[in-house]
Amino acid sequence: MSQRKASGDVGRATIRDVAERAGVSVASVSRVLSGNYPVSEDLRRKVMKVVRDLDYVTNAHARSLAGGGTPTVAILINNITGAAFAHVAKGVEGAATLRGWLSLVGTTGDDPERELALVNLMRQQGVAAVVLLGGAYDYDEYQLRMARFARSLDAAGSHLVLVGRPPLEGAVPATTVDYDNEGGAYAMASHLLSAGHRKVLVLPGHAELTTAQGRLNGARRAFEAYGVPFEATMVRHGPYDYEHGYAAVEECLRDGLDFTAVLAGTDVVAAGAMQALRAAGLRVPEDVSIVGYDDIPLASQLTPQLTTVHVPYEEMGRVALRAVADRREGGGARRKGADGDHLVLGTHVVVRHSVRPPAQPR
Repeated sequence: MSQRKASGDVGRATIRDVAERAGVSVASVSRVLSGNYPVSEDLRRKVMKVVRDLDYVTNAHARSLAGGGTPTVAILINNITGAAFAHVAKGVEGAATLRGWLSLVGTTGDDPERELALVNLMRQQGVAAVVLLGGAYDYDEYQLRMARFARSLDAAGSHLVLVGRPPLEGAVPATTVDYDNEGGAYAMASHLLSAGHRKVLVLPGHAELTTAQGRLNGARRAFEAYGVPFEATMVRHGPYDYEHGYAAVEECLRDGLDFTAVLAGTDVVAAGAMQALRAAGLRVPEDVSIVGYDDIPLASQLTPQLTTVHVPYEEMGRVALRAVADRREGGGARRKGADGDHLVLGTHVVVRHSVRPPAQPR
């Protein structure tokens, strides 16, 4: 092992470190990495194993990280067609353009292996930051994986930014840009309760998703504050899509579940729920009130216009980019290897026309 590594320096590895660890010459490592020269399979495997072990980033990329090129920020999103986080990406891209930075967008398809591959690729490409958008599944493995990402990027001179996800546990060099998810759900459930609703069908999202957990917790707290029992039978978990909103309401109506309002986890889910109510001959809000979450453009295009929670998605993107730029340009306390920041933006209820007091007590 090289003296630099043995001394505990966790900075970026050099080609000499790779050669020394692999027991080969620097020229041999260079041939393996360039791919332009014939090398034995045994040599290639030996060198590439050390490259992975040392988190080695090639010199060309290191020069980019050192300021030799235009800073680039990589935006990784579960699904590029999702309206809410498309607005975050727009905010990141707009703020990057104002600074003369470049931005790249990649999709993970909610696949951890693809996410890992993209983060590694972006690290090797020398990006200034990797911005991960969207909720996360609440597993211990997630915390470990994100911590590895953060430390690997930090060692390469880059930075991990989580947007719309909870902060990582412990001393991890990552920035979190979040919003008051639970508070927004609390305010929206309170709005329904203050209108007189007591039987509320809640469609918070997938049970394991941190976003859904926050929204469900917020609704539950509001019921407790109003002294109204919160019934688990009134909760239906599922994806944040139109089909789930439609199917969940259709099933509850078919099963005879008694509800006067629907609290949907997103505006898209609310749109599906609204259509299911109409298909059953029910009017919104005369027969059943309905609310959403996100305040994407769809909310004001529905009939009736949807009462929803406004999330400042585009501003979150701008804040994320500014946090990266401050770290890169400001130096000081935001040194390499320092703990990350946790920035939280507010949410609020946007009252439109989809809520009315219950037509009669139920």
